[in-house]
Amino acid sequence: MVAMVEEEHHTESIQASFPHLPQTARELFDALPPLPGLRVEVVEGNLLVSPMGSPEHTWMAVDLHDALSPVRRERGWRGAPGGLNICIEGPRDSLVPDYVLAPPDCPRWGAGELLSSGVVMVAEVVSPGSVHTDREEKVRLYAVGQVPIYLSIDPISKPPAVTVFSDIKDDTYRTIFKVDMGTPIKLPAPVDFELDTSIFKV
Repeated sequence: MVAMVEEEHHTESIQASFPHLPQTARELFDALPPLPGLRVEVVEGNLLVSPMGSPEHTWMAVDLHDALSPVRRERGWRGAPGGLNICIEGPRDSLVPDYVLAPPDCPRWGAGELLSSGVVMVAEVVSPGSVHTDREEKVRLYAVGQVPIYLSIDPISKPPAVTVFSDIKDDTYRTIFKVDMGTPIKLPAPVDFELDTSIFKV
């Protein structure tokens, strides 16, 4: 009997401390404190916490950032190799691309997330732990969120490849162009830039 009373009191104390416990992955994401060194995302309604990529993974994102410097300077855009959350309008999933290209006045969801429809381009570097997420789930979510261009850098495919997804209609990318890594690829409007993918070879 005593144990039951203590348990009830403990439960009441928790409820008093946390009047609204998270009910969804998105609510839990919103309630989390910063987790330095970890990538925290909501993908297809699931909360994913994973370590940041390998040095090679990060270097590819930085090389892309450097390659797009002329475009960024000309258009006044900003680029970020990792670390920025993108809120997907509609489902409100929160993704952390390996690279984001956006105007400085890109609308936001709260203080810490860019709204997907205001972003110019995102890129993901596929790793062994992110194959399904990057090749399938994020392709769908970025299209739903109206991100004009999704660039997939896939060093683990056979052979390594780079793919551009663009031309959204009915929440789906209608144009998919894939090249072997090392072959130039055209990033369509609004970026309008020929990218030398040999920069990703390690």
